[in-house]
Amino acid sequence: MLALGATLVGDRDLARRARLAALGSVATGAGFLVADLGRPSRFYNMLRVAKVTSPMSVGSWLLAGYGPAAALAAASDLSGVAPGVGLAADAVAGVLGAGVSTYTGLLVADTAIPAWHEARHELPFLFASGAAASAGAIGAALSSDHSALPARRLAVTAAIAELALAEELSRRLGEVGKPYRQGSAGRLAKAEKAVTGVGVVLLGPLGRRRGPRVAGGVLIAAGALLDRFTVWQAGRQSAREPKDVIGPQRRASDGRTIQGVSARTAGTAG
Repeated sequence: MLALGATLVGDRDLARRARLAALGSVATGAGFLVADLGRPSRFYNMLRVAKVTSPMSVGSWLLAGYGPAAALAAASDLSGVAPGVGLAADAVAGVLGAGVSTYTGLLVADTAIPAWHEARHELPFLFASGAAASAGAIGAALSSDHSALPARRLAVTAAIAELALAEELSRRLGEVGKPYRQGSAGRLAKAEKAVTGVGVVLLGPLGRRRGPRVAGGVLIAAGALLDRFTVWQAGRQSAREPKDVIGPQRRASDGRTIQGVSARTAGTAG
């Protein structure tokens, strides 16, 4: 999305670096995905059907479209061949990038794990802000002084939003949100806040100079990564708390029972 925006305003330097960062990140992510699945054929099997109500299915198709589009855009840019095709690939990757940056938040929220499921309203926005922060941070760290300004603004704004969303998520969940504040996840969350906070200072007020800009970009990108690991670890800790897992399910079951009794009572009265 950053590469497409830079292309539309004529900033070729930032656009090229954003394309290369996008290609590198999606290639790395695809490698981790295949490693999690065990063998590449399992990813191909997920493309045999398209189910819009399944975050896993939608995410698989988003990656299947985004990866080749990002690769084609980068190849066209570096080679200078078929610039029109490269621009079209930029547009496709830019549109699909919004879904790629958020679908994993929906994916983990669509489970019975309380720390994930109860955070379903915040996780997509948290993941989007982290993706935007890391994209801007990497773009700012790699670009020239002139091209770095819009990337810096994106990174700093998104990083502040990420910190605010993480705090709101933990606060709103209350007792269910304890895993985000305790244990390994709590330590990761504290590290993420510290790393991102320092990165915002370096990339924001001090970011005109290359040294602080590069350091700030690295720190903000690292903070976004720590935030993802915080969510992942919080889910693991939450799954080990029986009262947190059973409690929401019991309340939901009791609610359905009460509604069913009310409906039968109303029918009998009628």
